[in-house]
Amino acid sequence: MRRLVKAEVPLFLAAAVLGAGVTLEHGAVGHGGALLWGLLGLILAAIIAVAVRISHHAEVLAVRWGEPYGTLVLTLAAVSVEVVILVVLLQGAPNPTLARDTVFAALMLDINGILGLAAIIGGLKHGITRYNLDSANSFMAMLIVAIGIGMFIPDFVPDEHWKAYSAFSVGTMVLMYAAFLRLQTVEHRTFFEHVAAVDEEAHDTAHSPSWLHGAIMLGAIVLVGLLSEVLSVLLDAGLAGSGLPKSLPAVLVALLSASPEILTAARAAAANRMQTTVNIALGASLATVLLTLPVIEGIALFTGDRIIMALTPMQGGMLLLTMLAVMNNLHNGETNAIEGVSHLALFFAFAGLVAIGLL
Repeated sequence: MRRLVKAEVPLFLAAAVLGAGVTLEHGAVGHGGALLWGLLGLILAAIIAVAVRISHHAEVLAVRWGEPYGTLVLTLAAVSVEVVILVVLLQGAPNPTLARDTVFAALMLDINGILGLAAIIGGLKHGITRYNLDSANSFMAMLIVAIGIGMFIPDFVPDEHWKAYSAFSVGTMVLMYAAFLRLQTVEHRTFFEHVAAVDEEAHDTAHSPSWLHGAIMLGAIVLVGLLSEVLSVLLDAGLAGSGLPKSLPAVLVALLSASPEILTAARAAAANRMQTTVNIALGASLATVLLTLPVIEGIALFTGDRIIMALTPMQGGMLLLTMLAVMNNLHNGETNAIEGVSHLALFFAFAGLVAIGLL
């Protein structure tokens, strides 16, 4: 028990930061300056620490359950963090494009950032890294259709019909993800597996029961939601009249939720387990679209306020380049550092466009 409590110190510290944030948020908003940004940075650090602990417990379950259940748990945990933060931020200052920008930023980070970095790490250490081609094809088949239904077609739906189309897209995406989960874990499970060394469960030396890892993970997700309440207030105050990029909140949400995935994917690539990286990068992208969009569209239907999900021309162009790069690079079951550089270049282009306010 003592070992378990010691391992969860980051969660206790995050809870203390939450208490300090609730106490100081109004004073920080009124005072502004260093106090506001210092408290905001502390809240962000706390959310990242909690997200890393969520990732830890998801990884323990991943080792115990094996592929594809392992990375499925990890991606669902990460997307849960993203949805919780996003829903909380939507209750703050009006931002009808926040959900769209967050999903877009998550796609750029998952596909170009994670996949690119992992391919470079794996390529430099092992030369050529291998994965199951069927998994990449399956992910991309679902992802292209999901993005089309959720983020391209809405641009052509007139205001008088948005509720009907929104209800259709919610139902379609839920059915798509349910079907994908069934096929991924039963009929086509072998698509998402690849022969590789099995991890030792060294990071769970206490050998705690699986239900305990699941319970702590759920509690940590709730803690993220509470921290996000404070983050929303501070972020709205900090960005008001600051001149910072308008898409910064969306990028922060995507980065906070993906931070554990980045570490896991990098470790997997270094251990020559590219299949795990592919499952994480493309699986998280698919889960982001098929799980986040229905939640946000459901909120829009409930409130009666349309949320803009249609991509801008710049976003559409970046996404098209990303899809072309993925289809070209993940076409033969092998990847290398050169292919990783191409994805990372697209990620840097995304980051640069955000920095100068064009995305």
